[in-house]
Amino acid sequence: MNFHAGPLVVVVGPTAAGKTALSVQLAVALDGEIVSADSRQIYRRMEIGTAKATPAERALVPHHLLDVVDPDQVLTLAEYQQMAYAAIADIHARGRLPFLVGGTGQYVRAVIEGWSIPTVAPRPELRGELEAQAAAEGAGVLHSRLAALDPAAAARIDPRNVRRVIRALEVCLVAGRPISELQRKTPPPYRIFQLGVTRPRPELYARIDARVEQMIADGLVAEVQKLAADGYGWDLPAMTGLGYRQIGQYLRGEITLAEAVALIKRQTRRFVQQQYNWFSLNDPAIHWVDPAAVPLAEILETLSGFLRPGVNSGPLPSGADRIPAAPRPGR
Repeated sequence: MNFHAGPLVVVVGPTAAGKTALSVQLAVALDGEIVSADSRQIYRRMEIGTAKATPAERALVPHHLLDVVDPDQVLTLAEYQQMAYAAIADIHARGRLPFLVGGTGQYVRAVIEGWSIPTVAPRPELRGELEAQAAAEGAGVLHSRLAALDPAAAARIDPRNVRRVIRALEVCLVAGRPISELQRKTPPPYRIFQLGVTRPRPELYARIDARVEQMIADGLVAEVQKLAADGYGWDLPAMTGLGYRQIGQYLRGEITLAEAVALIKRQTRRFVQQQYNWFSLNDPAIHWVDPAAVPLAEILETLSGFLRPGVNSGPLPSGADRIPAAPRPGR
């Protein structure tokens, strides 16, 4: 990949904090285009539950890497990374400003840190064996096996994340080398400004609740029903994502709609905790802002300074007095 050492604005933060709205405003003002860094928005036909940018927002600003694959297709992290680099290069080539926007930590880090991602192809038979072992003996057994083969990878992966544990084991067993050895980092030569979007926790949770209610009002149940009717299985990764899994439980008669909605809200809050583990409020590389506390003009002034190397635009106010510290994992 031939990199252009141009600027890249990275907008990160938890679900429902307001990343999309803010990034659209900034891209309009700064002649930018948006590259999505969301592992659920890659799927076609999944609009409501993935909270994609609206048609109006897409009309204002070009968006890249939305609707890349069908719900039964796989897009590997390596494929996403290369597509993101290509999109950023294309935006730079046209003299515009790329914005990498999303809450999928792996996607963002793979791009800005230049991960060397193992290219071991999926082995369905091996995965099936490992999944069967996890089902029979518990996920902890697989994690212990990974810890014996690759302690560094095991230390980074939550034992409950069976899919990631299996992938790490798969790479170790097929390549004959620890996945951590294969995951070297060679950062691309972009000039990067990381902007974090957050809210006080009670406000963020209220926004999550309102978003889930709006998804139901917008037709999430019908969207999931149509996907199932068109043959997309409930066990597909796309169909086990937040919102889709719970509405699937409702459609199969396992829970009521009210229970499904409550589950989506509760599990989205848990997901937010995971996102704050990827994007720490204490990370000095991320300039955190609460959009309700910091005027858009101040954010634009700081970004304008970043785009003029050598110009000191001053620190970016964060509204930090309104933002509680991120909770420690497990709390």
